[in-house]
Amino acid sequence: MAAPKFEVPELKGYTETPLLREGAAAEVKSFPANAQIQEALGFPGELVENWHDTAIGKMGELLGKYRSLQVFMDACVHCGACTDKCHYYLGTSDPKNMPVARQDLMRQVYRRYFTFAGKYFPKLVGARDLTREVLDDWYRYYYQCSECRRCSVYCPYGIDTAEITMAGREILDSVGIGQKYTNEILGKVHRIGNNLGLPGPALLDTLAGLEEDIEADTGVAVKLPIDVKGAEVLLITPSADFFSEPHVESLIGYAKVFHAAGISWTLSSHASEAGNFGMFIGSYEQMQKVALRIREAALELGVKRIVVGECGHAWRVAYSFWNTLIGAGAGADDKYGRMLQQQLDPNYPQPAHICEVTYDLLQQGAITMDKEANDHRIITFHDSCNVARGSRMGDMPGGQFVIPREIIKSVANRFHDMAPETILEGTFCCGGGGGLLTDDLMELRVKGAQPRMDAFKNVVDNHGVNFMANICAICKAQFSKVLPYYGFDMGMVGGVHQLVSTAIRLGAKQ
Repeated sequence: MAAPKFEVPELKGYTETPLLREGAAAEVKSFPANAQIQEALGFPGELVENWHDTAIGKMGELLGKYRSLQVFMDACVHCGACTDKCHYYLGTSDPKNMPVARQDLMRQVYRRYFTFAGKYFPKLVGARDLTREVLDDWYRYYYQCSECRRCSVYCPYGIDTAEITMAGREILDSVGIGQKYTNEILGKVHRIGNNLGLPGPALLDTLAGLEEDIEADTGVAVKLPIDVKGAEVLLITPSADFFSEPHVESLIGYAKVFHAAGISWTLSSHASEAGNFGMFIGSYEQMQKVALRIREAALELGVKRIVVGECGHAWRVAYSFWNTLIGAGAGADDKYGRMLQQQLDPNYPQPAHICEVTYDLLQQGAITMDKEANDHRIITFHDSCNVARGSRMGDMPGGQFVIPREIIKSVANRFHDMAPETILEGTFCCGGGGGLLTDDLMELRVKGAQPRMDAFKNVVDNHGVNFMANICAICKAQFSKVLPYYGFDMGMVGGVHQLVSTAIRLGAKQ
């Protein structure tokens, strides 16, 4: 089947708020999950007969479970601060992609069934019955949100559209309407251990091949160990790092860092995935089921540290949720969570991001870089949403912004940030996060990437930038696919540890 044709937005090098076009993205809809995919996760295989009452019941459950959701339903005053902050609205010009309008798809239903005024005077308060048409709009537009949380930065009341999106998706799954892409990937993790469904023997062969390539390239036998008991570090990285370009270059970079610093480490065939799509569908249960594989691997291998590779949402889940999900950090109240806490070394942050590890080693002088090795690159950096707005790094405020940039400046001579309003906490999303990295949403992905591509074009034109560094697997995959639509070479995107891999010295210290 031929891919749908669509008009690629023209880049101007700056962000421009478009005129409203009602229904402009109404036909953009991702493939629904079939019964087999749904039922494997414990969801109904198709739309249940009593879907209306089930959906309202689930909404009531979530309102009681998450106080923040009810606050977000009640707090909005429609001030307009968020209207032009969503990259999907900027790219599609569909008003339902404005964060306030996307929230109102649920808020109108909430008012109808959970407020006095909505029950008795619905028209006066903008309340709306939950109809099949509304349910279809939920599926359409809650899967046109990458849960990037940029709008929440600008909301004077701190309303988090991502939480509303996640609640909407959780309700949809509960009545039998799931998204094929996210739910199929969750099934692969539960069955095999990673998003790609890469079995253990294939993983072993891949790592062995990479070891041969590294030695042929450097003359140094850098190992990529797996399932090694007693290693100090368990590396949990996105499965794209095992074979996909440019991701694999970052995996090689991690291996070189551990080798040069003399740190024993291992991967796990049981937990060969950092990504956790349970967050995307708002399911704490699915998130925990995925994360528990990591605890099982850590306990089995007896490691002292858990380090997360370059994946934005994986780091957010690890940083914000692993404490209660699996007991990494503090907060576990079960036997195995306490066992993990006692096993991990309290002298290190648990978990740690690979950028924190590399930055600390650079600060200690434990690894050496040849910055000139990256002189063929003029570099910029893309702040990934879930790192920028959902987590931190290091022991300093804003460490998630400082540390990756300091690593880049330690391994390369030429670096230029994109426009201030498009980076740091206000960074634009790549356009493919939140469970949208699927080819059936290519039009949305391309248009959602427009604001970032405009900022990128600006530094390309004014500073000759030819490489955009990332610390997120989804960002790398998204940009590799989307850059050519805007006339850029897909090779202009890569990882921070790809730059590290190029510059690091593996021989004896001079």
